[in-house]
Amino acid sequence: MRLPLTALAAITLTLGGVSAQALAAAGDEALAPAMHSIDVEEHLGEVIDGDLTFKDRNGQEVRLGDYFDGERPVLLTLNYYRCPVLCNVQLNALTETLGALDWTAGDEHFQIVTVSIDPKEGPEVAKAKRESHLKALDRGDDVGWAFLTGDALSIKLLAAQTGVGYAYDAEQDQYAHPAVIMFLAPDGKIVRYVYGLTYDPKDVKFGLLEASEGRVGDTIDRIILSCFHYDATLGRYGPFAFGLMRLGGVFTIFIMGIGLLWFRRREKRLGGLRKTMHAEAPT
Repeated sequence: MRLPLTALAAITLTLGGVSAQALAAAGDEALAPAMHSIDVEEHLGEVIDGDLTFKDRNGQEVRLGDYFDGERPVLLTLNYYRCPVLCNVQLNALTETLGALDWTAGDEHFQIVTVSIDPKEGPEVAKAKRESHLKALDRGDDVGWAFLTGDALSIKLLAAQTGVGYAYDAEQDQYAHPAVIMFLAPDGKIVRYVYGLTYDPKDVKFGLLEASEGRVGDTIDRIILSCFHYDATLGRYGPFAFGLMRLGGVFTIFIMGIGLLWFRRREKRLGGLRKTMHAEAPT
């Protein structure tokens, strides 16, 4: 699925320093060729190349496949760390959402990988960015959130494989890019894209549940997920009428079961009381 260019360009360019008035003044004039790359073409079902190499926050060379253990899904974002507005808004919103989840990245549920699209950025800035977000998250230093940097080729290959387009504005020394988070299965298969500058904890949890193919979360989580479906027009999860009806049926059976259990226990108590009264009655 290809998202409308105008919608994504308006988000990224406005927040990147180009005003909405400037976009409006442009009217029907053609955008610069590079701006046409600011788009997302969803590559659902494709598996990213685990041999792509990057550097972690400590300057160690790592393979992208190192973060896919075959058990846990991965939440992937493409940003850059010196971004003046958009990336800060997006990553701050993601951090806030992570704080509202009962799962923590790096535990048995999922991992997060953020890759810089700016090849000029190195491990030092990635380390500082990670520290600032983990401090805001306030769940310790062992959170499984990797902040990676890489060379231009590795970045372009990853962006091409995920279908995320971006463009460099030399005049402002900034990157224009869409705001999107991606959910990948434990084997690196792209499962879902969620868009926007804010993220509902429900959307993140459902994305991870879907990407894990039932490997994370409990039975209740999976029942709730069955009541929602991904709305491609919104880029988010929404209620699924049939699923809600099914959940209502399960809830009704549960309530009826509790009622029947209560009546059964009550009948046993009354039966026991009648036996006791009969035994104590004078002959």
